[in-house]
Amino acid sequence: MDSFSFSIPQNIFFGRGSLKKLPELAKKSNYKKAFIISGPHLNKLGLVETCGKLLMSEKIEYDSFTKTEGNPCIETVVSAVEAYRESGADFIVALGGGSPLDVAKAVAVLAAFGGKITDYEGAGKVPGPVVPIIAIPTTAGTGSEVTAFSVITDHSRNYKLTVASNYLLPIYSILDSELITSVPEKTAAACGVDALVHALEAYLSRAGSLFTDMLAEKALELIGGNIRAYVANRNNKEAADAMLSGSLFAGIAFSHARLGNVHAMSHPVSAFFNVAHGVANAILLPSVVEFNELADNGKYYKIYKYIAKNPCAKMEYCCGMLSAELKKLNVSLGLPSGLRQVGVTKEMFKPMAEDAMKSGNIAVNPRSTSLDNLISLYEKAF
Repeated sequence: MDSFSFSIPQNIFFGRGSLKKLPELAKKSNYKKAFIISGPHLNKLGLVETCGKLLMSEKIEYDSFTKTEGNPCIETVVSAVEAYRESGADFIVALGGGSPLDVAKAVAVLAAFGGKITDYEGAGKVPGPVVPIIAIPTTAGTGSEVTAFSVITDHSRNYKLTVASNYLLPIYSILDSELITSVPEKTAAACGVDALVHALEAYLSRAGSLFTDMLAEKALELIGGNIRAYVANRNNKEAADAMLSGSLFAGIAFSHARLGNVHAMSHPVSAFFNVAHGVANAILLPSVVEFNELADNGKYYKIYKYIAKNPCAKMEYCCGMLSAELKKLNVSLGLPSGLRQVGVTKEMFKPMAEDAMKSGNIAVNPRSTSLDNLISLYEKAF
């Protein structure tokens, strides 16, 4: 058995109604003023105000920034940092999906140390503790509340840069499944598949361990068995609980095991064509899974069993069945089946493949991958 290590230096609260813990946690930490980072949709729904009122119940003031967008960019981070500094806040509440959480982490770094977010690109560039973050996810997808990454789009390079540091981990994470019941169907589908990909790629990663396999496999079971029911009816409480906990477990798993070709390839798709991250992942997933099957060591049937609506017996499983099942899943969830449908053009296959090769996820993908392999995979997913 290979050696491995892990650390989860966070306080995580899971359960319906757990949002009410927000003021208690802030007061316990002696925080005086919050800066809520969220998006326009959640602001319109009144969730930002709800968080603010909870904080005010303990005499904790707040300001907010609600202009985060899908695939958040450097310019958004700059605006949010300026607003944070003007607010006089001493902690951040990150409320939303992956985009607000990514922006919150970037703001936490720049508010603490200054400079530009590109100064911290890569791993180990953040010199010390950042502004404290309380993360409250409102989608079952990114797992960003338990990951040490912030992904920001640099339009000058058409590139998604990543800042990686354990200092980015939120101090507290509050997972309340009541908050994911108002998610639009398309968002629920895309985020749900994103969480599924996190679990699948962590499970197959060459950097995986017994610890990450345990979490990833449970995530696959929870997400695979509930994603259809959740997308069909976001008010299905049992399905919502399963999706949010599955996303949490998948996030912890891939924080330690990394991911693979799907994520390496999806980031350039989002950067060049502004495709939602989960949608890009969903489109690429079947082709990458088919490519990686050559390296399967017996895990493909386990994944298939969790995802298939009516799985066959192991003795009947054969090559290609998992990728075929993933295609069916995308169709059933109303997700696009090809890159052409989301505006990707063939002449960008090579530039996208060159950017994908820069990702550290390529190195842990179960099958060794070349630039030509990536170009072929983009063609197959087109």
